[in-house]
Amino acid sequence: MDLLKSIVAAASGLRVQSGRMKVISENLANADSTTDRPGADPYRRKVPTFKGQLDRELGVRTVELGRVRTDSSPFRTRIEPGHPAADANGEVKLPNVNSLIETMDMREAQRSYEANLNVISSARRMISRTIEILRA
Repeated sequence: MDLLKSIVAAASGLRVQSGRMKVISENLANADSTTDRPGADPYRRKVPTFKGQLDRELGVRTVELGRVRTDSSPFRTRIEPGHPAADANGEVKLPNVNSLIETMDMREAQRSYEANLNVISSARRMISRTIEILRA
């Protein structure tokens, strides 16, 4: 049944977007964290990856959250000589997290989640209507 396939595909999308939002939330929570030792690296931004899967039983392609990798972009720095993590030049390393980018990624993940949820709701309504028609 094609409606079942669309529900399975959309459900995999829900799981992936939920995992993506968890990673983004962790990035946002650590956007301003620093270390307490000079020279130590602060939190490094995490980036979720996705991979396609084939559900052989139903013959439908799904998606799942792949490995969460770390972003290798350089850390931000701020001049703050009195900070415990300041180096000899008074610079403190800050995470390589850009709150604006994370916020936009979160918005995109939320919209994708909602779109998948709408697919499931529409498919369920169509199945219910089909059953009602068959009963009549």
